[in-house]
Amino acid sequence: MPFADELLGRSQATELVNLLEVAADGRRLTETRSASTQLDDLALGARSSRLAAAILADLPMPFADFATIVRLALRDESLSGWMVWPLSNAVSAAAIADGGEAAFDDGMQLLSELTPRLTCEWAVRPMLRARLDRSLETMLDWASSDDEHVRRLASEGSRPYLPWGTRVAGITENARLTAPILTALYRDESEYVRRSVANHLNDISRHDTELVLELASAWLADGDEHTPKLVRHSLRTLVKRGDTDALALLGYGAAEVAVDGPTLDRSSIVLGDELLITASVRNTGDEAAKLVVDYIVHHVKADGGRTQKTFKISTTTLEPGESMTIRKRHAIKPITTRRYHPGVHAVELQVNGVRHGFAEFDLLPGSVC
Repeated sequence: MPFADELLGRSQATELVNLLEVAADGRRLTETRSASTQLDDLALGARSSRLAAAILADLPMPFADFATIVRLALRDESLSGWMVWPLSNAVSAAAIADGGEAAFDDGMQLLSELTPRLTCEWAVRPMLRARLDRSLETMLDWASSDDEHVRRLASEGSRPYLPWGTRVAGITENARLTAPILTALYRDESEYVRRSVANHLNDISRHDTELVLELASAWLADGDEHTPKLVRHSLRTLVKRGDTDALALLGYGAAEVAVDGPTLDRSSIVLGDELLITASVRNTGDEAAKLVVDYIVHHVKADGGRTQKTFKISTTTLEPGESMTIRKRHAIKPITTRRYHPGVHAVELQVNGVRHGFAEFDLLPGSVC
């Protein structure tokens, strides 16, 4: 991903200030101009927050007047990209601070006008926290918009675990609140929108498996040519967990197989090396077996316990008596998303959600930083 300076640096912030000053009939935005020079040591989200606060300080007016200035600025097509993020954050903050229903509703409307320039998925989160029912009612209306960006905002903005987004307790506590939005969008003509629906449903799988399977089953029964792909993407976390109901829904039901392994090419390793994992899977049944084959690495935690991570091997179909041989190299190397700890790790094989074998290896002390 580009650096914050490339997305929302001084040049973008200065351009935003210029556009707003023109829209505000020449009113000088001194706080925002000052903030645009104070971004260097800030991450992207913090830059957006600082600029949003400065905009609100420069334009402390009734929301209706504030919204008019934003809409005038939007007439210029150059108001686009990451400079929109602080502006959308300012819109939601101003609408909520006003306290009136008219301001709140117009704030939601203004976010839908801004989102084609840059997604307002983060700016809508405070609106959801402030008035959940009112916001979701509006977002359900967005699901029938002619603009794919607005339709996507309905799904993406209401995701339980939106990346970079603040949590909305009502949604994480009751996932069924957003189900009508997803059901309205799962057959959307836009891949952009459908992918958001799949990611949203996958989010829900973290705390409501029953609802995920209920919706996925209903969609498959009344879907279009794109629905199987959407459902596969929606169920990816459940598949990695080995959820047999999710696997069966995708056609990977119980299978009669004989598994030999996994076997490792060494019993100890240092950070930076790789393991060779070998195994074989044979269909011992009388019918063809459609299989999802994964492997699970049990990593040692700082407290000596273990945490699991599932990795894909393949999806395949084995005819009766047919076998597949697995040779998979797995690198134990430093990555930003995982901290390794010395101790006895392990590898398991997982076939259609059923685990087989348990091969251990020692990650040696002194090689881990």
